[in-house]
Amino acid sequence: METLIINADKSHINDIAELEKLCFYPPWSPAQIESEIDKESAIFLVCICEGEFAGYVSGDNIAGELYIGNIAVKQEHQGKGIGYALMKEIISIAKNQNCSFLTLEVRKSNTAAKKLYEKCSMVLAGERRNFYSHPAEDACIYTIYF
Repeated sequence: METLIINADKSHINDIAELEKLCFYPPWSPAQIESEIDKESAIFLVCICEGEFAGYVSGDNIAGELYIGNIAVKQEHQGKGIGYALMKEIISIAKNQNCSFLTLEVRKSNTAAKKLYEKCSMVLAGERRNFYSHPAEDACIYTIYF
């Protein structure tokens, strides 16, 4: 299976927006995605699997701290190591940019994602009460320190 992880560009906006609609509420609009891709502090990666868009991860390097905004993998590509490859790549970039840590929030019920983050050596650093809506749910904060 040929898998490439590359920097997102404007040609990926529609694919990212469609995946956003399936995975997040509220989803980012195409204009928001374009704005994120264009931000100087952004790290926005896409995974191309066998020539097809399979997923993405986005983050912001703010003063040497990397905050992941979203990570998503298309359902038909889940279980193939794509989420892991995206996470390992953004972690590597964070290290190369001399970030002190990388962090994200995840729904408390998202067991598969939490296992992925733990596999990437991230640790549970705390919780945010009622962080999510539709449905309301607490968030777990996962962090890796460098």
